[in-house]
Amino acid sequence: MNRPKLSIVVPCYNEALSLETLHGRVTAAAKAEVGEDYELVLINDGSKDDSWPIMQRLSQGDPRLVAINLSRNHGHQLALTAGLDLCSGEQILIIDADLQDPPELLGDMRQMMAAEDADVVYAVRRKREGETLFKKATAAAFYRLLDRVTDTPIPLDTGDFRLMSRRALDAFLALPEQARFIRGMVAWIGFRQVPFPYDRAERFAGETNYPLSKMLRLAFDAMTGFSTKPLTFASHVGLALTGASFLLLIYIAVGFFSGSAVPGWTSLAFIVVLLGAVQMFVLGMIGEYLGRLYVESKRRPLYLVSDVAGPVQGKATLGYRAEDRLLPARGEGDQAA
Repeated sequence: MNRPKLSIVVPCYNEALSLETLHGRVTAAAKAEVGEDYELVLINDGSKDDSWPIMQRLSQGDPRLVAINLSRNHGHQLALTAGLDLCSGEQILIIDADLQDPPELLGDMRQMMAAEDADVVYAVRRKREGETLFKKATAAAFYRLLDRVTDTPIPLDTGDFRLMSRRALDAFLALPEQARFIRGMVAWIGFRQVPFPYDRAERFAGETNYPLSKMLRLAFDAMTGFSTKPLTFASHVGLALTGASFLLLIYIAVGFFSGSAVPGWTSLAFIVVLLGAVQMFVLGMIGEYLGRLYVESKRRPLYLVSDVAGPVQGKATLGYRAEDRLLPARGEGDQAA
C-alpha cells in the first residue's frame, strides 16, 4: 500500500459550525508541508446537528478527505481510536475540531520531530485562552494528581494534540483495551517523545464536549487504567485509623483514671460514620476495577462504522466496518456441514 506522507485525524461531535473553517485551515497547513500527499480523516461521533451532511459534501469536493460516520456516539476517545485505526499516513497529526489547537503548528511540529529524531511530538499548553478559572484549576489539579498516582509518567498539561510516527501509531494500535485514555496510552508505548510548547486558542464555535461529568469519567479511566495505587488505599487508611485508634485509646484511659470522662455518643457516632465512609469508598474503588475487567472480558469492538465518504485506506483492526470483514474460505461451509 502506498501510504500518504501525512494523515490528519479529527474526531467531531456537533461541530457543524466549525467544519468548513477547519477543512480550509487544515488543508492549507497540510499542503504547505507535503503538497498533495496527505489525507484528512474526519470522524463523526454520532452528532445531532448537520455535521455528517457537511462532511459528505466536503468529501465530494476533496478527494483527500475521508469522512467516517460512527453508528452512534461512542465518546471522544473511541472516536479518535477509530480515526487512528483507519488512517494510513506515515505521520499522523491528532487535532480536535474546535480549532483550539492551531493546525498551522504542523510545520513546526514536523521540524521538531525530524530534528529530535522523535516518534511523538506532544503539544504542551502554556496558556488556555477562553476557559474559565474553574476549568483551568481543575485541569491543572487533574494532571498533577494523575502524575502522582500513575505508574506511567504522563506529561503535564497535554491533551491529544500531537504528531506521531507510523511506528508509534502501530504500537498504540496493539493496545486493545476498552476504557481508553489515549494520551496515557501513547506515553506508555515509549519510544522517543518530545514536548512542543504552544498557546491554546479560544474555542472557535460551539460548546465544550467535556463537561464535568465526562471529565470525572476520564479521570477515573486514567487512574484505574494506569495505576493500581487506588487499590492500596484501604491498607493506608487502615494504618492511619490504627494509629488514630491507639491515640484515642490513650485519651480514653487518661480520662477514665482522671475521672473527667464525659459520657455521650458523639465520638462513637463519628467513628462509625468515618469507618463506614472509608469502607464504601474502598468498595467503590474495587468495583471500578472489577467493572473494567467485566467490560474487557466481553471483547466487543471498540467502535462501529455506519457510513463512509471518501477513500478509506486503513483497515478496522480494533472496530467493526462491514467492508473489512473476512469472508470464509471457499469450502469451509461444506466442511462444517
